[in-house]
Amino acid sequence: MSSLPARPRFALAGVLLILVAGAFRPAAQSHGPAADEDFARLVREWTTRPEFLSPLVDHLPVVAGIPTPKDVIGHHIGQPRKLTYYDDILRYYRALAAATPRVKLIDIGKSDEGRDLIVVAIGDADTMRDLERYRNHLARLADPRDVTEAQAREVIAQAKPIYHIMAGLHSGETGPPEMLMELAYRLAAEETPLLRQIRGNVIVTLTPVADPDGRDRYVDWYYAYKVDEKGEDDSMGGPPYWGKYVLHDNNRDINYSQAITQALLGWFLKWHPPVMHDIHESVPFLYTFSGQAPQNPNLDPILYGELPWFANFEMTQAARYGMPGVWTHAFVDMWSPGYLAFMASNHNALVRMYEVYGNGGANTMKRRVERGEGAGSQATREWYRPLPPYKEVEWSIRNNVNYGQTAVLTALQLTAAFPQVILENFYQKSRNAVAAGRKEPPYAYVIPAGQRDMTRVAFVVNVLRAQGIEVGQAKAELKLADGTFPTGSIVVKRDQPYGRLAKILLEKQEFPDPTLRTYDDTGWTMGLLTHTEVKAIADKAVLDAPVMPIGEMKVAGRVTGTVQASGWLAVRANGSSRLVTLRWRLRDIPMRAASKAFTAGGTEIEAGSLLVRAGSAEAAKRTAAAVEDLGLTAAWLAAVPADAVTHDADLPRVAVYSTWGSTQEVGWVRYALDQYGVAYDLVFKERVRQGGLRAAYDVIVVPSQSGSGKRLVFDIEPKSKPLAYRKTERFKNLGMYGESDDITGGMGLEGVVELKRFVEEGGLLVTMGGASYFPPDFGLTRRVEASRPSPQFYAPGPTVQAEILKAEHPIFYGYDRKTVPVRWANGPLLRVPDEDKGQVLMQFPGGDASVLSGLMRGANEIRNRPAAVDVPLGKGRVVVFATNPCYRWQNLGEFNMLFNALMHFNDMN
Repeated sequence: MSSLPARPRFALAGVLLILVAGAFRPAAQSHGPAADEDFARLVREWTTRPEFLSPLVDHLPVVAGIPTPKDVIGHHIGQPRKLTYYDDILRYYRALAAATPRVKLIDIGKSDEGRDLIVVAIGDADTMRDLERYRNHLARLADPRDVTEAQAREVIAQAKPIYHIMAGLHSGETGPPEMLMELAYRLAAEETPLLRQIRGNVIVTLTPVADPDGRDRYVDWYYAYKVDEKGEDDSMGGPPYWGKYVLHDNNRDINYSQAITQALLGWFLKWHPPVMHDIHESVPFLYTFSGQAPQNPNLDPILYGELPWFANFEMTQAARYGMPGVWTHAFVDMWSPGYLAFMASNHNALVRMYEVYGNGGANTMKRRVERGEGAGSQATREWYRPLPPYKEVEWSIRNNVNYGQTAVLTALQLTAAFPQVILENFYQKSRNAVAAGRKEPPYAYVIPAGQRDMTRVAFVVNVLRAQGIEVGQAKAELKLADGTFPTGSIVVKRDQPYGRLAKILLEKQEFPDPTLRTYDDTGWTMGLLTHTEVKAIADKAVLDAPVMPIGEMKVAGRVTGTVQASGWLAVRANGSSRLVTLRWRLRDIPMRAASKAFTAGGTEIEAGSLLVRAGSAEAAKRTAAAVEDLGLTAAWLAAVPADAVTHDADLPRVAVYSTWGSTQEVGWVRYALDQYGVAYDLVFKERVRQGGLRAAYDVIVVPSQSGSGKRLVFDIEPKSKPLAYRKTERFKNLGMYGESDDITGGMGLEGVVELKRFVEEGGLLVTMGGASYFPPDFGLTRRVEASRPSPQFYAPGPTVQAEILKAEHPIFYGYDRKTVPVRWANGPLLRVPDEDKGQVLMQFPGGDASVLSGLMRGANEIRNRPAAVDVPLGKGRVVVFATNPCYRWQNLGEFNMLFNALMHFNDMN
């Protein structure tokens, strides 16, 4: 497939002249509206050094009828000790949209706590009146199969790129949501040649605050505790929660489980912005992402040219303005596809990202940028950092606003100078994605029909479909060189616009260079993590296989056999995690469970299957209906054999323990339990110290958190005053998902004693991942040792083999293989003495051959180390997972290890 023809040289030269003219024309030189003198004076006052301000943002025009942020929220942006609540941010954008035809608001959904999620669109009035036409242009370029090259050229000539900017995904990064309000006003009202060029050539869209629930909670916390902070050393930290479930990991939600990520993805797939720009806060003074190694090789090479093109232009312009500390490279890499803004690069658009220096609030304070010399220094001169940050600096939120807004306007300047190049690249990347699926294997992925648990197949399919990937179901048996697959098998062909993304998500990750480090996980293969069979297809004939397109996949449950009044309904443990949903949904119905597999009437009933007496007609009817609704499999049995070993499937009273300082991994477990309908209490140090745990609970789950036993026990270091987390009349967003008079100090040794007493009195304690240092370190599993790998060991989230040693243990009900893929959780290296080896339920074979996807450097260090142990203590038990069987809504294949522990809590013997 040929590319678009090269543009005539004179046309490109003309564009370059426009760019140069725009670049060197002082932004404030204009015969337009008068400037706000109060704004200019205050901005100079709030900016701590003259070189931290640029001519792009040192002024603000006053336009009659168009409100500035101050007109609505009462202060200019960047005022010290001022942060804006989300309601007021929305109020400003609504006032702006009501005042000018250059601004429109698009509703995209609701947050978990019911706040409106919006996208703000800004352009010239003509563009805004015809916004739907421009959306349709981009949709046509996003799917090149529906346009000829000639038609594409016509579309590009009429289209405008959408440049989408997102702020406030991480609630502790407070400056960008403030900055966007001023940027929106400037884009809508300012009449400099640069701003007119941007409005005329680009549609700018904004996500004002990606996580509004977290924004309001953090602003509450700021005014309650941080507004008087003087420096880094007296920080009062942040609130224990941002959003409902996760904090920082809302930028790692690869399967789009959260309400805010789902809403933004839905908008993206409808509007197809060629550029998506996520603004964060961390390193000094402004880092602009350039897609450094390791790079995902599946993404288009055009992308890897676009990234430094923008970053280098931004560095150049910042140097022109004399602004130090703008740099690129040497921070975030381009390996993992799971960051939220990477929905752009995953869908043939350009992903962009900044990190702007911030103080975690709105206070001006002295900062030590450089705490030491060395390769990790961010204040040294490098080829990618020609004008480095200062080693010490007095930093303000207005500095943050100046840097972020100057850089964004510079990026928009480049986009406005080359709008057709941006559109051509977007179209070409889409074409290349389709062509790649026809040129090189694998040409498709097949998920065979007839797998033991088709609900996990449906999960994979629906995650792919949610991301716009086309999925089909084979209309007939597939006979390919790679094998024969039954009718109804799932086929994901790669000759489609998002075929590259399908490969990224479904292939096994081969990390390109073991000497490199990466910012997040190195492995995420969906088939391995969900224990779903996925087959890569090298036979090109698969592209011609007839399939029926799938929208959303729903698995219908199946009940076989004939009901008999004296019989039983056996709900089979075929590996589906939805078995736990059925048990909790039907909590009022007595059930038994098969302790071991048995055969009845020629039907094999697996260990862990649930048994309901048919004699209770209503109970049997409701169970059968739930089986069908949940996609489970059940069989009517005339009788349960007399020699069948069963036990009561009692429902436990479950508590999930969380520290106040490490709620994120706990949040992922809460999310899973909520999705599967498992009832639980969320408890903190206050409830543990209170005692009487065994009278209230049967199981206490301690999700991965804290990273050491000591940190789990003692948690947040006490501050100069108590840090209460309670809802008050003034701070209505605090006290959500738990309350405390002081979140510092941890459960302490008093809490350890109570947890030990809970187990000794017959309770089940389950620890996962990083929390599993706690039982060995504090004597709950005296003969189990927990250590850490060597400094040379490096394993950021690969998928590795685990060997099940005790297949009969209830934790492994529904698992039918001796070895299973598990995600390496950076948990403890466990060691059990030889005489207690019977307590080891699962172990890591270790070695390079056991690494299934991603990178593990030093894989021999985990050889034959326990992955799960079950240790008796008094009348109860402690189950210690070195793995994390409930990670980020990803490793659904491991979820049942936790769910089985809950369902069979009192039958571990």
